[in-house]
Parts: sequence; structure tokens; C-alpha cells
Amino acid sequence: MEPNSSLPTLTPHEVLTLMLSRDKFTQWLGLQIDEQDIGYCKLHYTITEHMLNGFGNVHGGILFSAADSAFAFACNAHGRQTVALDVSISFTRPARVGEVMTVEAKEVHLGYKIGVYDIRTTNQQGELVSLFKGTAYRTSKAVE
Repeated sequence: MEPNSSLPTLTPHEVLTLMLSRDKFTQWLGLQIDEQDIGYCKLHYTITEHMLNGFGNVHGGILFSAADSAFAFACNAHGRQTVALDVSISFTRPARVGEVMTVEAKEVHLGYKIGVYDIRTTNQQGELVSLFKGTAYRTSKAVE
């Protein structure tokens, strides 16, 4: 049994629906959720010309933001309000207009107050584009 199990909790799907209804940035990025469960989220998006940097590659901030959204959906699916405590990203290859990015967030550790997540972004060939590591702080408040 999870600590603080007396908190009213929503199902992972209810949490995702609630978060997406309020998350205008994720909507603006055009992120599409493919799968979501407790401690897990998989989404995809297509790179548009408005997402490019001065060299014609996807801007690192886009890759970071999409990974951060997948991170948020994965760690909040437990039903406790959870926020980023520390994050880092490594960019491994460029991506260009029209490419479809898949972002997969997986929980690798869950403690009472801390969760650690591995978030990988790959292109349609399955090649790693970025690797994001997120450490989350789990509050005592239910997602509502």
C-alpha cells in the first residue's frame, strides 16, 4: 500500500484528462498521448518549421519541453501532485521538419517523496534524439 493512501485519488486516465485540459503548452506543442499508466507515458509529435533553431534543426527547448510533459504525465499518474525537483537532458542527434518524435517516460525509482524517471526521445527510425532524466518531488496533495 502506498503511503498516504487515504488521499482521494483519480485513476491515471482521469489524472491525464485533467492535466491535459489545463495544459495549454502541451496543446500548443501538438503533443499526442499514445499510452499512459502509473509511472509511464508515451507520446508523439511532428516537428514543424516553427520548432526549428537557426541551423534548421529542432530547437533543444522543444525536445526538452516535450520530454518534460511526458515526465509530468508519468509521475502525476499516481494521483499525488508531483513537481520536478531536478532535470537534465542530453541531445544525441539532430531532428528536422516533418520528423515524428516519440517520447517515452518510464519510472525507474519511486520512493515516498522522490521519484526518478528516464525519458527517451526517438525519431521514426528508432534512433535516440535526446535523453532526459527527471527527479520528481511527490507532495502530500492529491491531484484534483
